Amino acid sequence: MLDGTVVNVALPRMGRDLGASLSVLQWVVNAYMLTLSALLLWGGALGDRLGRRRTLMLGVAWFAGASALCGLAPDEYVLIGARALQGVGGALLTPGSLALVRASFHPDDQSRAVGAWSGLTGMAGALGPFLGGWLIDGPGWRWIFLINVPLAVTVLFLAATFVPESRDPAAAGRPFDTLGACLAAVTLGGVSYALISASSGSGAVRIVLPATVAVIAGAAFLRVQRRAGNPMMPLSLFSSRLFSATNGMTLCLYAAIGGVLFLLPLQLQTALGYDALRAGLATMPITVLMLLLSARAGALAERVGPAVPLITGPLVAAAGALLLLRVGPDSAYVPDVLPPILVMGLGMSVFVAPLTATVLASVDAGHAGLASGVNNTAARVAQLLIVAALPLLVGLSGDAYTSGDAVNRSFHRAAVVTAVLFLAASATAALFVRPRRVHHRTGPAPRPACRSHLSLTCPPLEPGTDTAPRGRKDGVGS
Repeated sequence: MLDGTVVNVALPRMGRDLGASLSVLQWVVNAYMLTLSALLLWGGALGDRLGRRRTLMLGVAWFAGASALCGLAPDEYVLIGARALQGVGGALLTPGSLALVRASFHPDDQSRAVGAWSGLTGMAGALGPFLGGWLIDGPGWRWIFLINVPLAVTVLFLAATFVPESRDPAAAGRPFDTLGACLAAVTLGGVSYALISASSGSGAVRIVLPATVAVIAGAAFLRVQRRAGNPMMPLSLFSSRLFSATNGMTLCLYAAIGGVLFLLPLQLQTALGYDALRAGLATMPITVLMLLLSARAGALAERVGPAVPLITGPLVAAAGALLLLRVGPDSAYVPDVLPPILVMGLGMSVFVAPLTATVLASVDAGHAGLASGVNNTAARVAQLLIVAALPLLVGLSGDAYTSGDAVNRSFHRAAVVTAVLFLAASATAALFVRPRRVHHRTGPAPRPACRSHLSLTCPPLEPGTDTAPRGRKDGVGS
């Protein structure tokens, strides 16, 4: 969590120290998101079969080793490769966290346990920008990775000493969809490579070839998912119009969030002259608002139905994105930077929990864990694609990220792009989400598996992510 909240803040310093172009910085972000997005559902299935504690510990150890390699990387190529390895570790450790909570606590205590988990996640999200900014300005950006090693050792000790093992007995006979995971990785990697190459002005071959590979791999992925006995992403889920619509909304919303959080630290540090600590702290109000308001927004959606928050929340966030047009080289924090951050944070707080609850309500209860996993994967994919595409859309490439004027112009274009994405999500909700309350469909009891957002770029405070104790209909666990 600490790592995920601060990498974007460290990008300008990384670029200067490594003499890297913007495309390299895009890959520093996307190498992690690529492997995480492609393997997240696979990691959850592995935990269900081999044991969630064992898989969690393997993921933590893997993540720590990859983090150490990031911190010691001699050049940008090793750093990008290490970030890809970090994503593999993240895919192994992320799904097991909440699943272990649900498997280890009595049903009567699960709500409080999940509430504690959500609160600690929020605290980490709030601490990340402060600690990470201090490390970047002090010992250096490499320490945002190296600090993961002692944290991982602590987690491994606690897990080995106190956490009971759990697994899904029904998963023992189910095969892994390894081919699907590999095809998903090739598809996302090809798209990212083509978009980043286009934004950096590369030749046609470096754009057309990976794009073609992505199309072929994507078609093969859909074919495998249609025919596999145990697909990673069952296409039958998308027969629900509400499920398809809410996942479309997820793509728009988290692309907008990812775009803002990718370029805002760059704008603050390059165009406004902030140091890393101030740039990290500047976005903290978003986390604080989500800590205070997300659970209340979930309760509101339960009372009035999901349509109202899913329409108004993105509209409020779009207004905040447009307010970013006021942020420029001569801006002061309180009158110019803080208002759009507060407005966007308010909008995110309104739509995050109802969106997750609506996704879970759109499928049978027996598929709730899988539906949540697909939705979380959609959020990761949205972040990956926007980081690859946004510099191309706003005309930022090469070493232009070191120029305050170039960054300022591109940032204002990006504010409009993100506002359009928020508005598209609001329009989708208006068209497809019913104004009345959405009840969970009946079906067999869901498998005890959770897939959760665990980074600031995917806001962490989602008490509704597949955490409700049995019998709850709101999908909001705290």
